[in-house]
Amino acid sequence: MARPSLSRALAWLALIALSALLAAGLDLVHFPAALLLGPMLAAIALAASGLTSGARAISAPRPLFELAQAAVGAMIAGQIPASVLPEIGRDWPIFAAGVVSVIVAAALLGYLLARRQVLPGNTAVWGSSPGAAQAMVFLAEAHGADIRLVAVMQYLRVGMVAGGASMVARFWVGAPEIASAPTPWFPIPDRGLLDALLLMALGVVLTRITRMAAGTFLIPLLLGAFANGVGWLSPVTPEWMMALAYAVIGWAIGLRFSRDILRHTARALPRLAVSILLLMGLCGLMAAALVAFAGVDPLTAYLATSPGGADSVAVIAAASDVDMAFVMAMQTLRFIVVLATGPMIARFVAARVDAALRQAPSDR
Repeated sequence: MARPSLSRALAWLALIALSALLAAGLDLVHFPAALLLGPMLAAIALAASGLTSGARAISAPRPLFELAQAAVGAMIAGQIPASVLPEIGRDWPIFAAGVVSVIVAAALLGYLLARRQVLPGNTAVWGSSPGAAQAMVFLAEAHGADIRLVAVMQYLRVGMVAGGASMVARFWVGAPEIASAPTPWFPIPDRGLLDALLLMALGVVLTRITRMAAGTFLIPLLLGAFANGVGWLSPVTPEWMMALAYAVIGWAIGLRFSRDILRHTARALPRLAVSILLLMGLCGLMAAALVAFAGVDPLTAYLATSPGGADSVAVIAAASDVDMAFVMAMQTLRFIVVLATGPMIARFVAARVDAALRQAPSDR
């Protein structure tokens, strides 16, 4: 009886060590979402190698995964600026056009990926959704999509969009080199941490009561964003907490992979990359329209319409000569609209794909 326990303990030690190594390496080269991608890639590698199978089988405990979701929800709530509503109110037609056009473009790409059977219907839509990557992964799982494929596409998009925005800022527009101040890992606990812990507890408890899909993520986010906007709470999630949360999320996703799903992902990867480049190009055209018809400066327009990666876009915008309020208002509004409409769009597109495939079963 002791041998399986020892095998699982060794598997966990290998997973933790490889996760720390990969996360540190990705963070060293300033790769977006390094603290999540490192553990996820480590879990995928060990799962695919067979080192976490049989007697060594391990998985991220569900309660820890729910707490990690709640931490991400509280973190995002604390980052939504209180100035977003006045900024949107001043130029609401521009924001409405920008947000709707990006969401429609992403939905069409999801339809094409599903129609060509690169990804299943609702999985393709959630993978293409231009919202915060963690949020889309959580919602995708809650609505029956394949969390593994959604995560691959979402984080591939995050990396490509962040890289593209950085290159545009540095070379096309001539913005200064981007550098961010180091974030303290262990700040002195304050009211902000207590507010975040309160939101996390509410998320877990209310989800158990209401059975709300992805409630452990959505309840802290929605309650926290409202309370932050009116000045009741100011949730702050320290770096150490988010590192633990990201690690649990990465393991929960990565340990579900197998060699078969990795082979399918490898075959689909070139078409996924092309679809992301196409989405980036369409968003670039929308940015050009903002420049031509609304008088927005080019870099502000490009960063505002970039399809996702809002945290990376915020860092780039902060180091550039742009209208920061406009950029973050556009990114925040699109995120909120995607949260509200994502399930409906996924069902609509999946139904259209199913109907099209039934009419032309031999079409590829």
